[in-house]
Amino acid sequence: MKRQGAAKTMVVAGVMSGTSADGVDVAVCRVSQSKDGAPRVTVLGHRSFKYAKAVREAVLRCASGEKMSATEMATLSWKLGGVYTECVEKTLDALKLKAELVAVHGQTVMHDAERGMTWQIGEAAVIAECLRLPVVSDFRPADMAAGGQGAPLVPMLDWCMFRHAKKGRVLLNLGGIANITVLPASCSVGDVMGFDIGPANMVIDAMMQRFFGKPFDRGGAVAARGRVVDGVVEKLIRTRYFSCLPPKSCGREEFGEAFVEQFLSLCKGASAEDVVATATAFTVASVADAYRRFCAERLGNTKVEMLVAGGGAKNKTLIRGLFSALPDVSVATTESVGLAVEAKEAAAFALLGWLTWHGLPGNVPSATGADRAVVLGKVTYA
Repeated sequence: MKRQGAAKTMVVAGVMSGTSADGVDVAVCRVSQSKDGAPRVTVLGHRSFKYAKAVREAVLRCASGEKMSATEMATLSWKLGGVYTECVEKTLDALKLKAELVAVHGQTVMHDAERGMTWQIGEAAVIAECLRLPVVSDFRPADMAAGGQGAPLVPMLDWCMFRHAKKGRVLLNLGGIANITVLPASCSVGDVMGFDIGPANMVIDAMMQRFFGKPFDRGGAVAARGRVVDGVVEKLIRTRYFSCLPPKSCGREEFGEAFVEQFLSLCKGASAEDVVATATAFTVASVADAYRRFCAERLGNTKVEMLVAGGGAKNKTLIRGLFSALPDVSVATTESVGLAVEAKEAAAFALLGWLTWHGLPGNVPSATGADRAVVLGKVTYA
């Protein structure tokens, strides 16, 4: 039910922990209603935190479908509630800010859009009690219950912050999974398209962990030393998911351990550097293919900007690949328009939490495929 009266300006702490399971991003935002009725989001500051090794290992075990008892899964969920609490506390202290609401995406451990199921863990009651603030969490199920994919949910922020009267814009997030939002010039929210492209950092990170014992390829330095293995990218891009029409979403279920093993078998005999270079080239090719196949026509003949966020935006080899693969598109990071690449998804959930608090829909049906716009998430009161 929509709350009565005008939506009020609030300071909201948005908390995001993505498919890469590498840590937590917190963005503290001022969210208000503009004169045209659309929300206005101002990022006041952000911080990023790495998961402790034991926490990350437990998350990856759970997300990969390893056998875990109900006690182990519950313990992890409550532990993550404490982790998120600490991250919010440290961020607010560092920024010398006070929040009125916390919006927590939670850690995805299962997402199966075909069967209409998703699961994000991280106990919200722990956060609400420790911070003595209301918490909005568990955003995705409401969209899925309405027939949607439950993802991507970031297009609402993209439309609020980045739509342009004269230029078409593409917002690309390179987390564990790559997702894209298409904003035609002068678009309404109903004109927005968004979908998950496929793995962004997930396969690259898996190769780095396997061959180098590192969580990711810092700056794309390892990929820059390697050569792309012939034929691998071309074969993988023919995987069924990439040709499926949007709306669509994916996760470790499609591109986790089984896909990694398939990738490794195709790269058999190649050096470690060549394997990482090939994984990076695969991400570039999947983005370029998705843009040409699904996005370009929708954007028409206007000048197009691609604004990149997420951890992959710091991979220089990956970004250079996008420049080469999409010569007609102006590629830059969101930092060029004032938003730190680590902050974007956390800011998106700050916005979604504010919308939920005011009883307003947060999904974009043209992106998720839901039958209707719905209020997302569940509120835990302090």
